[in-house]
Amino acid sequence: MTIRTVNTNGVAVIEIARPEKKNALTQAMYTAMSEAIVAAEADPGVRALLITGQPGIFTSGNDLEDFMQRPPQGEDSPVFQFMKTLSECGKPVVAAVTGGAIGIGTTMLLHCDLVYVSDEARLAMPFVTLGLVPEYASSLLIPQRVGHAKATELLLLGEPFSGRAPHGRALQRAAARRGAREQGTDAPRPAGAGQGNHRGRGRDLRQAPAQPRGDGGVPGLLPEAQAGLLQVLNPAAR
Repeated sequence: MTIRTVNTNGVAVIEIARPEKKNALTQAMYTAMSEAIVAAEADPGVRALLITGQPGIFTSGNDLEDFMQRPPQGEDSPVFQFMKTLSECGKPVVAAVTGGAIGIGTTMLLHCDLVYVSDEARLAMPFVTLGLVPEYASSLLIPQRVGHAKATELLLLGEPFSGRAPHGRALQRAAARRGAREQGTDAPRPAGAGQGNHRGRGRDLRQAPAQPRGDGGVPGLLPEAQAGLLQVLNPAAR
C-alpha cells in the first residue's frame, strides 16, 4: 500500500509510503488520503490527524508520469478533492516532515494546524521551473508568512531550503499562529481552514517538552511533534 493508515491512541496516522518513488503522489494516493481524512473526521475516537512520510523523504511531489496519463480535470479530480478535504478538516491536522518535501509536499503544510520540520528537511516549490502556476493558494499564503521579497525568491527560483532556514521555521510558526490572526488575537494558535472547534488551539506547542512513547504517543514521530500531539490529546496536561 502506498498510503498507510492506522489509528493510534486517538491519532489517525496517514503515512505516505512509496519510498521506491521518493513518495511521489499519484491520483490513487490522493484519493486514499482524502478517504482517510473523511474517515478520521467521522470517527469519534479520533481526536487528531497526523500526515507523515518515510524516514528521509516526506514526498517528492506529484508523480508526473501519472499526471500526464490522467491529468486532473475539474473539481472532481482526486488532487482537488484532497486539497479541499485537507483544508476543510475540522479536527487538528499535524504534519511531521523529514527529508524532501517538494511541491505539494511544501504547499500542503500551509493548510495544516501544526507543522514540525526537521532541520535536515529540504523543501522546495519548483512550479515556475516546471512551467506551472503555484498551487494550493501558495502564492497568497507564502507572502503572508515570509514577506513578499522572500516569497518571490522561493516561488520564482524554486530553490530548495532547509528546515533550519528562517523561512523554513516561518512555515512552522505560521501554522501555530494563523488561527490567532483569523480570530483577531495575537495569542499563538494552530491554524486550520476547517470550521471545527479544535481543542487545545490556544497554545503554541512547538516548545512543548518531548514525551516518551509509553505515555500514549505515536511510534516513530519527531519528538517535538510527539509532544504537541500529546498535549492536544490530553487536555489535563495543559
